[in-house]
Amino acid sequence: MSQQDRSSIRSDEHAARDTVIESNGVSVKFGMGRGTSTVLDNASLDIYSGEILGVVGESGSGKSMFASALLDAVVEPGVVSGDITYHNENGDDIDILGLSDEELRRLRWEDISMVFQGAMSSFNPTMRIRGHFKETLKAHDYDVAEGMERAEQLLRDLYLDPERVLASYPHELSGGMSQRALIALSLILEPNLLVMDEPTAALDLLMQRTILQLLEDIQERYDLTIVFITHDLPLVASLADRLAVMYAFHFVEKGPTERIIESPKHPYTRALLRSVPNLDMSLSQMQPVEGSSPDPVNPPAGCSYHPRCPLADKTCQTQDPAFQSVGENHTAACHHWEDSAETIPLSFEDEGDTQSSSTTGVGRGSADAVVSLTDVDVEFEQQGGLLSMFDDPEVVRAVDDVSLDIYENDVVSLVGESGCGKTTLGKTSIGVRRPTDGSVAYRGQDIWNARDFSEEISIPYETIRQQLQIIHQDPGSSLNPNRTVKSSLVKPLDQYQPDLTDEDREALIFGMLKHVGMTPPDDYADRYPHQLSGGEKQRVSLVRALLMNPDLVLADEAVSALDVSLRVEMMDLMLELQQQVGTSYLFISHNIANARYLSEYADGRIGVMYMGEVVEIAPAKELLDDPQHPYTKALMWATPDINAEDEESEAPIRDVDIPDPIDPPSGCKFHTRCPKARETCVHNAPSIEDDGPGDHGTACFRAYDHDHPYWESDPIEEDGPTHGETNN
Repeated sequence: MSQQDRSSIRSDEHAARDTVIESNGVSVKFGMGRGTSTVLDNASLDIYSGEILGVVGESGSGKSMFASALLDAVVEPGVVSGDITYHNENGDDIDILGLSDEELRRLRWEDISMVFQGAMSSFNPTMRIRGHFKETLKAHDYDVAEGMERAEQLLRDLYLDPERVLASYPHELSGGMSQRALIALSLILEPNLLVMDEPTAALDLLMQRTILQLLEDIQERYDLTIVFITHDLPLVASLADRLAVMYAFHFVEKGPTERIIESPKHPYTRALLRSVPNLDMSLSQMQPVEGSSPDPVNPPAGCSYHPRCPLADKTCQTQDPAFQSVGENHTAACHHWEDSAETIPLSFEDEGDTQSSSTTGVGRGSADAVVSLTDVDVEFEQQGGLLSMFDDPEVVRAVDDVSLDIYENDVVSLVGESGCGKTTLGKTSIGVRRPTDGSVAYRGQDIWNARDFSEEISIPYETIRQQLQIIHQDPGSSLNPNRTVKSSLVKPLDQYQPDLTDEDREALIFGMLKHVGMTPPDDYADRYPHQLSGGEKQRVSLVRALLMNPDLVLADEAVSALDVSLRVEMMDLMLELQQQVGTSYLFISHNIANARYLSEYADGRIGVMYMGEVVEIAPAKELLDDPQHPYTKALMWATPDINAEDEESEAPIRDVDIPDPIDPPSGCKFHTRCPKARETCVHNAPSIEDDGPGDHGTACFRAYDHDHPYWESDPIEEDGPTHGETNN
């Protein structure tokens, strides 16, 4: 049965099903020096037994605060008001906000359990995973032996090896394994309701998608009710039976998933849907949500969305809309919901796939490479723990024999799971990391020869460093918290353009700030990083890099820290500035939809990395229209799909977890996870073949001619895909 069919059946059964939690008029307020901050405002929502409810909205919309309020877990000095009633299996009505501390402690584990975003912060780093399970069981007076049997079964259900995981410390597990272990721990006391607050946000898309599938299996197997909180609407669309959309600290639309996805009624829901980079929509459909979220201390009167809404009129400015029925089991809080589809269309089929944005692709500006990597290897020595400090360090080959050219006005996006070597390759490309073997050249000049003065130099190293810049993933950590925006931007100008006068520097900085939408620029120039939003910090980082007029900018996960509604806006800005200053981008992302947006708009390429190797590279549209490598297909499968009913249900991988990089598989490194692998793949490593159309290179025997030995080789797995094996 498809997810859509399951969701429709459950939606139709709501009237006959029990309600687990009723929340009415719930608010959370914090007293601040500049006034009262309302971070949850009169929120009402019922949660039905056995459903998977998705709560979605931008960062800061109140999603996590709603989750904390459900368990009366809002930290001081926050004050929760309203009514939250839990209906337990015995038919008792429990006032959650009226429970004692001891009653809350038992309720939170035995009836309602919660999984937070960062598994590592939820585990005690000095305690093995086994200890966490035993401690929880003992604290609630459960039989430990019986509970540990359940723990082992839960871990197996989540495709983990119980013996290995229970014996490990948290740091010895990968992010995906840690998160699955945390889910198992949250279920150890057999709760009725599982609240998950951004449980997959820190994970790669392939692991995200895998965990979503596991959650669906776990939910049915253990008869759970799940509340899944996320900022990514397409992500939860494949999982949730029902959606509740939040904006400005309260709910604005509720209804069955398929109805909200196919026919959203609130203008914000529609804007949110088309702001998220994805593989389904045409590029012209993806547009940022204009404006910014309201201040919790000083929210607008009337409808909180009216400052950003194209439908807003005087009624919206003065009257807060009430929820009204907009379809079967579907409600929205909007005065003009009937006009939202016409004003904010989600389909541009009648207009053709034109690029309505101001950005247009520029493609390669020359046939000469700005940066060339030839047969590059990068190795790390990984020392073990304290007891192994005298042993020889183990070697990890983070980049393995990669060759790549980046041209003028080019965009090359590198995608792949965490640890695949994307960032290492990127830093090697701009001369930040020295390769172990191979060469990296800037306009024909070997970067490290220039650095070491080891031969005649045609381009000084100082010039090379100026021309190769970087934008980091976390803009907050890359900006000095003790410097104003202006002083952070003046510093590189002082170093690389010392002849500029103070007036010229200020004019240049103010002009760039204005160009990236930070107006008035003199106001933003005097702010410190903590006074900027995440998107504003990233804009400052972009300005700082482009002030050098660089030939190449490494954008290392430059949009992943931003809210999904801001990512298109940031990438549009990068493309617009590319046209004006003529820079190229090496864009690194674990999200192939982000890579598609930037590379396809710029007529660039996407390179797919796996365990240090580029396994496929091609022009963006060609790679996505005709992916050749099984790993590329797996990444595309993992990318959230707005049209959930069209998704493949079976994962195109044999193993959830990535092999140990210290002891990588022989032959093709992907063969341990590849559903198409044959015996030849175990013993032989394919290389990139550039004989496909449009320079489409693929390191896979399946892309070779049919007279290759692969086609006569026996499959290594006769029974098809399985997630049960581990190769760590």
